[in-house]
Amino acid sequence: MTIHLSRRAFTTFAAAVSASLVAGLPLTALAQAFPSKPISIVVPYAAGGGVDIVTRVVAQDLGTALGQTVVVDNKPGASTNIGMAAVAKAAPDGYTLLTASPTLASNGALFKQLGFDPAADFTPIGKIGYSPLVIVVPANSRFKTLKELIDYSKAHPEELSYGSAGSGSSGHLASALLIQETGAKAIHVPYKGGSPAITDLIGGRLSFMSINPLEVLAHVQAGKLRALAVYGTKPTDALPELPTTASLGWPKLDATVWWGLMGPKGMPKDVVQRLNSDLQKTLARKDVQEKLAARGAIVETGTPEQFAAFNAAEITKWHKVIKDAGIQAD
Repeated sequence: MTIHLSRRAFTTFAAAVSASLVAGLPLTALAQAFPSKPISIVVPYAAGGGVDIVTRVVAQDLGTALGQTVVVDNKPGASTNIGMAAVAKAAPDGYTLLTASPTLASNGALFKQLGFDPAADFTPIGKIGYSPLVIVVPANSRFKTLKELIDYSKAHPEELSYGSAGSGSSGHLASALLIQETGAKAIHVPYKGGSPAITDLIGGRLSFMSINPLEVLAHVQAGKLRALAVYGTKPTDALPELPTTASLGWPKLDATVWWGLMGPKGMPKDVVQRLNSDLQKTLARKDVQEKLAARGAIVETGTPEQFAAFNAAEITKWHKVIKDAGIQAD
């Protein structure tokens, strides 16, 4: 494995090697020298959004565990491709990381030219957690169950519509998966962001949406929207009374928004293990779990290998959905 270091990083590395040799220490002890400077976590979204909030919750306590400052660096634009490309091209020394999310699994199928390979140009460090999407309809909708919505759509294939935050967004892909798995019929209406779509859903101009429950929880509680089901096999704490799509007879109908840490490809194994260990310690803290739960996130971590397998499965799954549905990015 070839590791490319900046001049500054090489100087630090050489000094550490020299010190280890003088002290008679094995080179595996070099992991103890990491981190020796602040770490940057790139968020490929603007500040204030869900990915940014989750990152900031984790970053503060992760910095404490690592004994270094962890800085959140927002690099939005080009459907998250700007931020992801910045990390893919960074030095693989552990000091520039990425908060990965579902766009890492889908953008390779949505865009012809990325400038990086989502499957090969990153080193998985560890998953942070996820939030299952929910299916919601207007409060005055005729549909009381997901089955009623699906059955009606089959009988009236040109009548129903669903909204999303844009072509290729997590809500769009989840609804496309719903259509593929159940045989439902509906017309996609993309918006420039989730808020205007939710407004039109409340007003009855859309039939349904697949969306992060945190974005619509207040509207459901206020009686403006009705939730029909949660994607996947596990209930959501945000709306615990909702049936899961698996319990309704669609075990493959699973869609989440998720978050995890990745770095550039070629990171030293010892550095990856150190970051993963301290990430797991951070996520095991009760106060961190409570902060994330308040934002609709369910903590789910594990080893770098487990995160790598999860990401590979997500890429395979969503590339097929995108290809079969003929989805193109805005």
